[in-house]
Amino acid sequence: MADTMITSMPIAGHFDPVPVPRAITPRADGRLDLMGLSTPQIRALLAEAGLDAKAAKLRAKQLFHWIYHRGVTGFDAMTDIAKTMRPWLADRFVIGRPTVVEAQVSEDGTRKWLLRSDDGQDYEMVFIPDADRGTLCVSSQVGCTLNCTFCHTGTMRLVRNLTPGEIVGQVMLARDALGEWPRGNMDVGENEDAVAYTADGRMLTNIVMMGMGEPLYNFESVRDALKVVMDSAGLALSKRRITLSTSGVVPMMARCGAEIGVNLAVSLHAVTKEVRDEIVPINRKYGIEELLQACADYGGASNSRRITFEYVMLKDKNDSDDDARELVRLLKQYRLPAKVNLIPFNPWDGAPYECSAPDRIRKFSNIVFEAGISAPIRTPRGRDIDAACGQLKTAAVKQSRAERERAAAIGNEPV
Repeated sequence: MADTMITSMPIAGHFDPVPVPRAITPRADGRLDLMGLSTPQIRALLAEAGLDAKAAKLRAKQLFHWIYHRGVTGFDAMTDIAKTMRPWLADRFVIGRPTVVEAQVSEDGTRKWLLRSDDGQDYEMVFIPDADRGTLCVSSQVGCTLNCTFCHTGTMRLVRNLTPGEIVGQVMLARDALGEWPRGNMDVGENEDAVAYTADGRMLTNIVMMGMGEPLYNFESVRDALKVVMDSAGLALSKRRITLSTSGVVPMMARCGAEIGVNLAVSLHAVTKEVRDEIVPINRKYGIEELLQACADYGGASNSRRITFEYVMLKDKNDSDDDARELVRLLKQYRLPAKVNLIPFNPWDGAPYECSAPDRIRKFSNIVFEAGISAPIRTPRGRDIDAACGQLKTAAVKQSRAERERAAAIGNEPV
């Protein structure tokens, strides 16, 4: 049932990558991980393991509830499943979580986790708390092949796509760390309504697919993971609270609108072919006009659900008054219900750019605002722990694995 082969798609970039299937190493104990699976998928696995149709249907509903609504990681905690059934489940299945290699907390409260998969691949996720919301920035790939020149993650090569379980696992791990699972006796029987149970005092309110990787180059896994996250019987996060960010994989944008339907953010970052070809190389394959037309056609876009355009402010590269006016012209030409997030460039060692001056960013913002388009300036978060936009890059390239493991051994536990 669970896929054991992940294939990278051929993409645009500075070089022509060769798509090579990469096997996910199976668990040594032979058990199957239920993380990331929907109720029908769990039911099918139970049936394959020998349960009759009625029992498989009931147990699948119970398992889904315990895994995604209660956050349990062991079958012994599932009190409405017979005691004799729990060892049978434990012998065949596991409820996985990513391994935390390192957890950091910024001076502004932002949290970053370096995670490791069962087959030894490292990736990162970030939680950004605000007064009225908490946003989890989720990765979709180990590495990235888009080579956006302002982005630290883009200096990595793509290792492999993350599985649905590894994507959902980031959300689960964040809720573990935030202590947000419901408390009390909440067993769900065959005729009870799991939707009636809600977690109290949630800090994690929003998800952005803006971590490592290009989500639309791992479309099926991202789609399946977000459907689990949105399922009303489990995590029950509304699609209006989920945003998927793309650098402009035009052929997949219509499928994203039709099959997922979440909010769309587009990494625009420039308004001319010359500049965008340089800093967002996928522009050489799918140009600005083609991208903006796909945005105009995106399902669900409206004045109440505006498309967000991300625009990193690079000194003397894309921050002139003329750039601002051209941005306004393009958005109005395509009649896009849009807002523009202006992102001060977040530096990293070896970066070829500098951040625009604060007064230059304000002038750019004012020009866009005066044209009737929202253009807020994003406050950088988590810069001191390299957790800000464009800074994510697994510590595998910053320090040796032995150094990280020594740090973990002396008490660097999840926050």
